[in-house]
Parts: sequence; C-alpha cells; structure tokens
Amino acid sequence: MTTDTPFQDLIKQMKLYTPDLDEDLVTQSYEYAKEKHEGQTRVSGEPYYTHPVEVASILADMKMDTATIMTAILHDTLEDTSATYDELKEKFSEEVADLVNGVSKLNKIESQSFEGKQAENFRKLLLAMSEDIRVLLVKLSDRLHNMRTLHHFKDRPDKTARISRETLDIYAPLAERIGIHQVKEELSDLSFSYLNPEAQESITNRLSFLRKEGGDVVKKIIKHLEGVIAKEGIKGEVSGREKTRYSIWKKMQRKNVTFEQLSDIMAFRIVVDDLSECYHTLGVLHSTYPTVPGRFKDFISTPKPNGYRSIHTTVLGPEKQRIEIQIRTEEMHREADLGVAAHWAYKEGSKKVDIKDIKQYRWLRELLDILEQDQRPEDFLENTKLELFQDKVFVFSPKGDLIELPNGATPVDFAYAVHSDVGDKCVGAKVSGRIAPLNTKLVNGDQVDIITSKTQTPSPAWERFVVTGKARSHIKKFIRLQQRSEYVILGKAMLKKVFQLEEYEFTEKAVTGIIKQMRVDEADDIYANIGSGHFAARDVFKTVFPAHKTETVKVPSEGIQDYAIARATDSNKSMPIKGLIPGMAVHFARCCHPLPGDRIVGIVTTGKGVTVHTIDCDTLETFADTPERWIDVSWGDEGDSPESHVGRLNVTFLNQAGGLGAVSTVIGKNGGNIVNLKIINRSLDFWDILIDVYVKDTKHLNNVIAALRATPEITSVDRAKS
Repeated sequence: MTTDTPFQDLIKQMKLYTPDLDEDLVTQSYEYAKEKHEGQTRVSGEPYYTHPVEVASILADMKMDTATIMTAILHDTLEDTSATYDELKEKFSEEVADLVNGVSKLNKIESQSFEGKQAENFRKLLLAMSEDIRVLLVKLSDRLHNMRTLHHFKDRPDKTARISRETLDIYAPLAERIGIHQVKEELSDLSFSYLNPEAQESITNRLSFLRKEGGDVVKKIIKHLEGVIAKEGIKGEVSGREKTRYSIWKKMQRKNVTFEQLSDIMAFRIVVDDLSECYHTLGVLHSTYPTVPGRFKDFISTPKPNGYRSIHTTVLGPEKQRIEIQIRTEEMHREADLGVAAHWAYKEGSKKVDIKDIKQYRWLRELLDILEQDQRPEDFLENTKLELFQDKVFVFSPKGDLIELPNGATPVDFAYAVHSDVGDKCVGAKVSGRIAPLNTKLVNGDQVDIITSKTQTPSPAWERFVVTGKARSHIKKFIRLQQRSEYVILGKAMLKKVFQLEEYEFTEKAVTGIIKQMRVDEADDIYANIGSGHFAARDVFKTVFPAHKTETVKVPSEGIQDYAIARATDSNKSMPIKGLIPGMAVHFARCCHPLPGDRIVGIVTTGKGVTVHTIDCDTLETFADTPERWIDVSWGDEGDSPESHVGRLNVTFLNQAGGLGAVSTVIGKNGGNIVNLKIINRSLDFWDILIDVYVKDTKHLNNVIAALRATPEITSVDRAKS
C-alpha cells in the first residue's frame, strides 16, 4: 500500500464523511494513475500524478462520492497515457470509465487554441453535464488546481492571461451557476490576480492598511453580534471575513466609486439551527442596529436560480460602520458553498445521482430535457454562452439537428437560420407536425419543417414579426434590390401622369436636372422613391417647374380608368390583381374589405406599396386631391388566385338559445370560414354583430348572405362598409 503523504491525506479526508470507505478501491485507482503517469512531470518539476490527487482533494472537501474521487485521480489517463476506456471499465467500473471519458473530452477541447473556442468549450461542458454533472465538478476542480499553480508559467504572460480570461469568462460563471460559491470566488480571485495585477495589489495593500489601522475590528464585531443574539436565546455561529479582492474591484467598477467610498468590504455570517431562527435573528438585528435602506434581500422566500438561500441585510454595526450580515441555516450554508455538490449523499454501491432530482436547479433540468430529445447531441448548438440565461429557444430540424434562436423566433427565422435560400423560398411551415402560420412563435422542443416554393420571394410583411438579424437583413435586401426596379417603373409612370395632367411633355432631362435638389444619386432614385410612396409625384413636378401654378384636380367617382398609370404584363398572370407591377407590395384596405368581383382602385401608400379599395369606399375622398397616387387595377381572371379574402357582414339575429350557433352553422355550410367576430350591440331581443368571413369572391359572399337571410333566427344581413 502506498505511503505518499498527499494521497494518505486524501484518504483521511474521505473517511471523515465516508466511514465505510472502500480504501483498497481508491488506492487501486491511485496506483494505476501513478503507474500510467510514470515519467511525466508538471512545469513545477513535480511528478504529474500529484496533480490528480490535489484535484481529488478539492472534491473531497465537497464530500463527493467515491466514484467522483476516483474519476479525479484518473481524469488525465485516457488523454495523456496508454490507458483505454475498456481497461478502466474492466479494472474499476463502467460508471468511473464513463466519467473519466467525459472529462477527457473536455481536455481535448482545452488543448486547442483559445481564440474562438470559448463558445465551443462551453458547449462541450454542457454536453458533459447532460451525461453526468459530476464531470463538470471534476473539470472545475481540475481548473481550480491549475489556477492555483499557474504561477509556474509567470515567464509566459500570454498563456497566463489566456487561461485566466477563459477561467473568468467560462469556468467561474459555471461554478456560480451551479451554486459552488467557494470555487467561484477562488477562480475569480486567482484570474483577477493575473489579468489585473496592479489593481489586485492595490486592493491587497489597502486591505492590509485597514487591518493594521482597525486592529481586531472583525473580532470585536463578531463578539458583539454573538452577545446580541445570545441575549435573545438564539444559538448561532457568527463568523466574519473580508470580501475577495475581485468582488471589491467589481463593486468599485459597478458603482464607479473609490476603495475609500466602499462601506461594506466586510461580510458577517450568522448560521442558526432552523428556518424560524433566521427570521428571529433578523428581527433582533433590526431592533438593535439601524438598518441601511434598500440593502435587505430575502433569498429564503425567493431563492436565486442556482438554489442559493440566505437573508442579506446591511446595518450600522457596533463600530458605527456599515456591515453586511448574512443569516442562514447550516443546510443553507452548505448549499451556498457547495451548490449542487451539497446534494451528493454518498451511499456505497449506489448509482449516480440524477441531477433532475435536484429541484433547485430548474435551469439545468430544462436544458437536459431539451438535450434528451436530440438524437445527435454532437450537433448541439453553435453559440451557447448565453443559453444559461434562458434568452433562447431550441428547435429541431426534421433531421433532428438542434438550432438555437432568440426568444420570439418564428418559422421564418428558423428558415433563414437553416439557409438563406430556404428563407427566401419559404411559403409555409409545419411546427411539430401541424401546419402553422409563419408568424407563430416557436417554443423549446418544437420540430420545424419548412415548405418552400421556387416561385416564392420574401414578403415585406415578414419584417414585422421576424426577430433575427439574418432574417431581417435578407428581407430588407430583397425589398431594396428586387423591388427597386418595379418601384422605378411605377414611379416613372406616376410622374408622367402628373406631367400629362399639367399639360407638360415628360423628359428624362427634366428629372435629371433636379437630382442634386432631391439629394439622390440618379434619376432612378427619384422614380423609386415615388413608386414606394416616399416622394409625392406632384412635389417632384413642382421641383422641376417651381413657377407653375397647379389647379386643384378632382377625381370623378366614375371613369377611374382615365387615370390608369400601370398595366399588367405577361409575367403578371400569377398575380391576383391586374394593373400592378409584378412583386409590388399589395395590401387590402380594412375599411371596405374588397373582394374579387368588386370594382376596385389602388392607392399608393407611403412605405407600404399599394392599398386596394372598393370603388365606392368613403376613404377615397381623402385622396381626391392627389390623382397621381391612384392606380387603375382590377381582379385577375377567375382561378388566378386560389387565396381566400375577408368579407365583412353586419348581422342582426334573435337573442335566443342557438341564435349565434345558427349564424356560424349557416356560414360554415356555405363554404365560409369565420375569422373574427365582434358584438356591436346586445339587447333583450336582438344581437348586432360584425363578422369577418373568408370567402372566394363577391359571388361567394352573396351566397352566404342569401343563406343567412333565409334562416329564421336571423332578422337582417348586409355587407359592412367599414
């Protein structure tokens, strides 16, 4: 049996919390590691096998189970020696072999260059957690010991800075996230000492000066607090300490204050027997010392996401200085220091602890639930550094690949995340097997299947609901580049019409002459702005002929055809509206709900394209003074558009049982689909309602109206005009 002092100290550590420890098994793992690492040394010159023993000792401080301790001892054997997975499985157990293999994966990643690898490191850590959280605990302990011995690389400041930055950005936050406060604090402080040695030394010197000036201030405060709670019959252990140098520096940065302006660089802790004593102690302290407003936090009633529980309060203490006091039970204190490791109740021969049983770690459990649905965990995420903060959703492709998107993402965002061509050609989506609107907000675990069409192009309407920068930029690019030529043609036609109305001959030279005045680069920019509605055609005309006086031109209610300024082309056969340029953004007015079969007119609307109204819509009076904005349009041939359109009905029916049901039944039987319903008036005898119904055209809507009028419960039906 080995007599190496560090290992024997480890065994003594383990026996303190594991009386029935299988010492021979642990010793066997140590001897195996020592043999495999024979001849290998660390930069310090020490035999390499001393490092895994120190890592195991850190885990023993957390009272981890035997399998975890053995994993720590063996954690570098697969990566750095001739050891194999099968050999570890045969000599020790499948559980230990799996744990060592998990740690080994992380070591491989860590051996690569640091630049650009932070997110990948983090991803691999999460993957390891999905197998067994103890892999992460071993890795954190491994990193902690490496940081403790990083001073041996002082002649390589680039390496110490790289490792320290990685530790501060990835490992310390992970330790905090799973609640291992003591590891998080030490990792942060050690990293700080290498990344900002001047600030670290300055804070150290100031703390030393305060200790010298204040003498035994901490001891005096502890003694006073002990006396205060003992007087009230409270049994509690009082301790005090200075805050870490890194936490002091962070507070100085966050509050933008100097060291001298900090008033709570010391923290005191009172550990009591049970929950009720926590609040009893709080009451005693607040009745004894003046409290500092805004500095009270109850993490017992509302624990932190990592399960941390404690009461924090700041008072003007016995030395008339601000002191922060934490009040908690022994169990809370253990969890605060050890986090998830505190839940590892060691039982000889028991299986590994299931992290899902640790209720405090909801964020971790939810992440594991997502991972379990993924058939290919190696494809898990591309950028995951922020995933712990729950600002993303994870959705699956039909092949099972997992794609991360921001909260609020839609199938269109997903399509562009897969490939820009998929986004551009997207016409529909299935979400978890069901057809869903393209503006549906995706949730964790959704499987998204995008339906594409070669003839589809991005819709300007998508920009209203997409949330990813990639989707938005592609949509804007399409609007800018693909529709520009169409706006140019439309704008030019509109400007020509104004010239014609004012009895002037249209020439390109006239438009070219005002390019500088309009602050554009070329004439086509002027036409494009007119076509998109950003420039008024009449304002452009006035710029060309500033001395011309325009007579008010009224648009007659009949003869709209006289104002035709855009004509359909052969490529327009797939368009539902004739008289528009292909690809032009079209909106149907909600004031009149035009349907195929109605006489219609188009109005150029700023930033929207063309809005289609019925010829008798009251809103058209608003545009009577701007005839250049009117476009002669008509519905395409029957069958050109398979789409449904909204028809609005005013319906009055008897207020009796089954009345509303009769309305919906008749509409459904006649091929209509109710998409919206609003109650306008309700009395003892009648109900007046507005109903929006999907129909094919005016003929279809008239059939629905006729069927409703023939229904006994319905007293009147008319097509609504607004």
